[in-house]
Amino acid sequence: MREMLTGGPLDVLTGDYLAELTMLILARDRLKDPSLGYAKTFLRQLEECLGLALERGVRIVVNAGGLNPARLADAVRELAKSQGLDPAVGHVEGDDLLPRNKELGLPGGLLAANAYLGAFGIAECLRGGADVVVTGRVTDAALVVGPAVAHFGWGAGDLDALAGAVVAGHVLECGAQATGGNYAFFREHDVTRPGFPLAELHADGSSVVTKHPGTGGAVTVGTVTAQLLYETGGPRYLGPDVTARLDTVRLTEDGPDRVRIDGVRGEAPPATLKAGLNRLGGHRNEVVFVLTGLDIEAKAALVRRQFEDGLAADRRPAELRWTLARTDHADAATEEAASALLRLTARDGDPARVGRELGRVAVEMGLAGYPGFHLTAPPGPGAPYGVFEAAYIAAGEVEHTAVLPDGRRVAVPPAPVTATTGEQPEQDEPDVETGAVDPGPTRRVPLGLVAGARSGDKGGDANLGVWARDEPGWRWLSRTLTTELLRELLPETAELPITRHLLPNLRALNFTITGLLGEGVAAQHRFDPQAKALGEWLRSRRLDIPEALL
Repeated sequence: MREMLTGGPLDVLTGDYLAELTMLILARDRLKDPSLGYAKTFLRQLEECLGLALERGVRIVVNAGGLNPARLADAVRELAKSQGLDPAVGHVEGDDLLPRNKELGLPGGLLAANAYLGAFGIAECLRGGADVVVTGRVTDAALVVGPAVAHFGWGAGDLDALAGAVVAGHVLECGAQATGGNYAFFREHDVTRPGFPLAELHADGSSVVTKHPGTGGAVTVGTVTAQLLYETGGPRYLGPDVTARLDTVRLTEDGPDRVRIDGVRGEAPPATLKAGLNRLGGHRNEVVFVLTGLDIEAKAALVRRQFEDGLAADRRPAELRWTLARTDHADAATEEAASALLRLTARDGDPARVGRELGRVAVEMGLAGYPGFHLTAPPGPGAPYGVFEAAYIAAGEVEHTAVLPDGRRVAVPPAPVTATTGEQPEQDEPDVETGAVDPGPTRRVPLGLVAGARSGDKGGDANLGVWARDEPGWRWLSRTLTTELLRELLPETAELPITRHLLPNLRALNFTITGLLGEGVAAQHRFDPQAKALGEWLRSRRLDIPEALL
């Protein structure tokens, strides 16, 4: 926060503190203490930087309010008073659906239920004179769109402008991911300490993404493309204020560390708001066996036989999952390099079935098991895990409210015009050629030599964006990387539904892999529970690539 405030001119400082997993963590905080439920890290940052922001006339807009934005707004006022400051503080509420779950037909047993609100509540607070605006669950892009609406005076019908700001907001929301962080071609720039991105917004919705002078990392068409593909799906990027057409986005270099975004078209938003639902799914535990040297597969089979034989039938967890990671190397120079990991994950609604019983069986095998028996850590007691799922609520049912600095409460109406199709389902793009070329001689090399990728999670689904760096690469990639080939390259996806989208303006393909992450990140369904490295796995896979592209 200090770097952004001191590094160069700024009108509005935004911060995205919420993720699907964060909402579950905040919900558990609120269970322990009803006055909590917001991101406490924001207050620690503000303690150092609030005076600086006020002195420089920079307004602050954050979603750090989480499940309790009103309480965070009060905490900001208390902090300011202790420093002799008097900022105008507004907040946005109405996203919390938990008190109304029966009325809205939501399932019972929820820890949190929050609608993704749009930008117009933020804009009301800023127009009401707020220096600081805190919200609960709004869309990540709303933190940027709200200030733009307040500054330019856009209305609900300015769909192209709103869509352009949504795209800018999506680029900024993950901070340094737009300036070289988590970037496939990271060796091309110094990313030891990348700076944070900022967007220069214009009245027509276009923008230039850049960063403060002298900060690390880089802003290029590639880094911006990577972030645009992150956790999105098809051409239509649905939001509460507008549906942004990602297939209309144009990116052009605008000088060193400057990328212009323009051409974005907007359509009416859906008639429903997405709501994130969090609940406890049960309890889980994990035991990791280290298998060293020879006969790895036979050792793994022995572990499974002994372990499952040792479990009492009436104490067996509802789910036992075994995963063998062949991290071992033949004739290795170190013991660690000679070892593989066999991971047992257990889940059950009864904590006792994944706690002491699991540990008892694992420990009793110690002197009677495979040669070299040991574990990465002693078995623990197990822990609760969460489940995330999405629901869709009619926008008019959600009481979106801006609470202005003077205490006035302003109701924010839903979008007056919505798409008649409601939640537009993702449509698979056909696996067709976009320009036949003679590949000529080929070499079997990793895909990552010619393509970048970025991946992430949306509930239980994984998003995988892949892009080419030039037109010849795009023509080859778009006709080569079909859903069938993706299943071959990533065998974990072989039995799952996959949706493929073409985004020619970005020279990109975007895949949604349904169900890869089970019940979401908090359920820890797989080794990489948020699919963060799925794209890098894909880039490491070898296939026949035309030498002309290499």
